[in-house]
Amino acid sequence: MRKLTRESWINSSLVLLLALAPLCASLLDEPYYVNLASRVVIIAMAAVGLNLALGFGGLISFGHAAFFGLGGYVAGVAAYHAFDGSYFIGVIPGSDQMPVIWLVAVLVAGLAATFIGVISLRTQGVYFIMITLAFAQMIYYFAISFPTYGGEDGLSIYVRNSLFSLDTSDPLIFFGICFFSLMLSIFVTRRIMGSRFGAALTMARLNDIRLATSGVEPFPIRLTTFVLSAMITSGAGALFADLNGFVSPSMLSWHHSGELMVIVILGGVGRLFGPVAGAVVFVLLETFIGGFTQHWQFFLGLILLSVVLFANGGLIGLLAGRPRHD
Repeated sequence: MRKLTRESWINSSLVLLLALAPLCASLLDEPYYVNLASRVVIIAMAAVGLNLALGFGGLISFGHAAFFGLGGYVAGVAAYHAFDGSYFIGVIPGSDQMPVIWLVAVLVAGLAATFIGVISLRTQGVYFIMITLAFAQMIYYFAISFPTYGGEDGLSIYVRNSLFSLDTSDPLIFFGICFFSLMLSIFVTRRIMGSRFGAALTMARLNDIRLATSGVEPFPIRLTTFVLSAMITSGAGALFADLNGFVSPSMLSWHHSGELMVIVILGGVGRLFGPVAGAVVFVLLETFIGGFTQHWQFFLGLILLSVVLFANGGLIGLLAGRPRHD
């Protein structure tokens, strides 16, 4: 029987608290805090996607907001056409069914990530960072210049999309959907990293020359990781649009890419539950300290600086009392 480590107990406690918090809020008739928990979970899921590329693959992508926003726009555009009965590009009908929207969102993000990855992954270091940023900004400006779907003003989702017979307008039920999606994304990440593919990805990050000499090309490994990472982040974007009932080009902004990167670093780069811890701290700071001052990022910066300087392995590594081992 496998012995539970201190980090495993921390991860389990974090998940348990995250699951119980909205239940308590619902019992106290506080839907705002249930929706806040949903926001934490969705942002954590987006960061899980980035962590797969950044933490486990060593791919410093500054364009993951593009995939987050694409997922949001798929949800918004599908709901828009379903609401008025029109067709996308005159052929494709809209849909208010979450499974259909999620499938389309991950496929769109996967295609976009394949195109971006084929070009950007032929570079390294700062060049890779700048190319991913450039592509994200191209998609951002395309969304702004597309007036059919709101342009710079964004697009409203008047009725929350449906999932079978569930009442998705109920904050607690919607939280359950988001929480399940987060756990699924973490499970998928764990299965990937526990497989032979994960071992090859780790070697590609540590020493791609040695991997190539063993007969495995690093490029397809990195490209597959980049695409899977984008798909997870895109699914989070679709949920985020449903939570807010609104999608706008700001979801595609490079600021969101920076926030996701901060969340991953804060929680612990390459830690399975690092994005969850980082998202909790980030959203709570934004919500509660942001309610007192618009300069809440100053306090976030202090915490991030402290984590980078003194906590090897982020918050999870600090609490676990040991650095990350590859």
